[in-house]
Amino acid sequence: MKNAEANAGASPVGEFDYVIVGAGSAGCVLASRLTEDPTVRVCLLEAGPPDTSPLIRAPLGFAFQGKNSPINWRFDTVPQKHLNNRVCFQPRGRVLGGSSSINAMIYIRGTPRDYDTWAELGAEGWSYKDVLPYFKKSEHQERGESERHGGSGPLWVSDLRYRNPLSEVFLEACRELQLPLNDDFNGERQEGMGFYQVTQKNGRRCSSAAAFLAPALGRDNLLVITDARAERVSFDGRRASGLSFRRGGKTEFVKARREVILAAGAFQSPQVLMLSGIGPAAHLKEFGVDVIHDAPEVGGNLQDHLDYIALRRTRSPDTIGMNFSMISRLPGAILAYKKRGEGLLTSNLAEVGGFLKTDPALPEPDVQLHFIPGLVDDHGRKQHLGGGYSCHVCVLRPKSRGTVRLQSPDPMAPPAIDPNFLSDDDDLRRLIKGARMVFRLLDAPAFKPFDGEQLYIGRDPDDAAIAADIRNRSDTIYHPVGTCRMGSDAKAVLDPQLRVRGVEGLRVIDASVMPTLVGGNTNAPSIMIGEKGADLVKAA
Repeated sequence: MKNAEANAGASPVGEFDYVIVGAGSAGCVLASRLTEDPTVRVCLLEAGPPDTSPLIRAPLGFAFQGKNSPINWRFDTVPQKHLNNRVCFQPRGRVLGGSSSINAMIYIRGTPRDYDTWAELGAEGWSYKDVLPYFKKSEHQERGESERHGGSGPLWVSDLRYRNPLSEVFLEACRELQLPLNDDFNGERQEGMGFYQVTQKNGRRCSSAAAFLAPALGRDNLLVITDARAERVSFDGRRASGLSFRRGGKTEFVKARREVILAAGAFQSPQVLMLSGIGPAAHLKEFGVDVIHDAPEVGGNLQDHLDYIALRRTRSPDTIGMNFSMISRLPGAILAYKKRGEGLLTSNLAEVGGFLKTDPALPEPDVQLHFIPGLVDDHGRKQHLGGGYSCHVCVLRPKSRGTVRLQSPDPMAPPAIDPNFLSDDDDLRRLIKGARMVFRLLDAPAFKPFDGEQLYIGRDPDDAAIAADIRNRSDTIYHPVGTCRMGSDAKAVLDPQLRVRGVEGLRVIDASVMPTLVGGNTNAPSIMIGEKGADLVKAA
């Protein structure tokens, strides 16, 4: 459909300097930073509702939102060839704050080498020394400012106010196995085990919306529109001139004087580009989309952390889940949370974990662990009566690459997501080694008083049994990136200033810009991308 046809009959919203699509981890940062200049007008569009649910504010609330939550996109992948053709689940935030409003709040940046690799691959200006000032700019480190941490940014980074006794047992098991300990995974070294720091302020979730957007909502130069689904970018010649979106069953149009900025995430930013005529030409023509710029890599280079979970039952009264002990503790937990911002409801569940090497000769860790004092099975969609605990492991820098494609020309249809998990055999080999590390930890003496039945797999599995269990049950741990890769080469979707090649007035600023997946959780890097991206926009 041509742009003129797409906008015919659309209700005009107005004209702004910048139109931002997506109020997630990066989009909220952009809206806040760009409107610091009172002469700049910004329109921020979010497909989901405001972030008013108490289940967002209370950190433990994310565990009780369920598989039918209205603030979750609840995407599915295409059948995964190397996971027994299973359709995997891809939850993403559909609310102000995006996935930072529904995640486990873990604050991890990755290693300096991750960003130096970006620069070596052609993302000039994105080395560790280039991005560290932006991490520090966003951060309000509860422990205080230091060489690597910021002390006055809007994003609060805190130590957990509650530590589950089973998390302490896990850390004791790490000591028994003589694993290195680490109290700052974003410090001098990443390797080691310990308690994670979290994006919380006074025991409440500090999402990107809470940290960046909320303080900016009173500005006259910012308009936030919720429940607004982006349809496509409009062009005047080859210059982006605005965006059509769906709200309340009708199409509306907002005009951009300077730029349209896509911050819709690794799945939907490439989808909007393709619906707008920027992507693999042959693919777009299949769906009747007029090609404005043939960009074969749009939607390619998809990378994600594939996660394997070991689950064991226990009679410990400290487990979190569907059991009498949990129910009996809730009234006191609610009171402690409301009065002091303390107690069980401030837990992020994945309180403890860390980064390990599957081979001591490796220069940096290649697997990450998350321990949870509950039975988290199939993203919490499969419930188990009684108590238990689980330990996750993922390969940090997978070699497998997937795609995001259109499956319909209808902007309201979900994209076709194919992570292509385990398409590279090295990922499986490393994940098997990581699983063995998890089994050794859960077999350590510290866990003996709490030990019970192990679900799905025997106690002394060989590699074939572990591989089979991985193919049967493993799935994402929610870190998709890379589908609008930035770089200096002509094939890169974006240049290092995050401008879309082949057109003008259009940028992408979110996790999709990453050339390679960082070694860790991706919320903090996405916020950093928003910070640096805002400065790149201002400098244009």
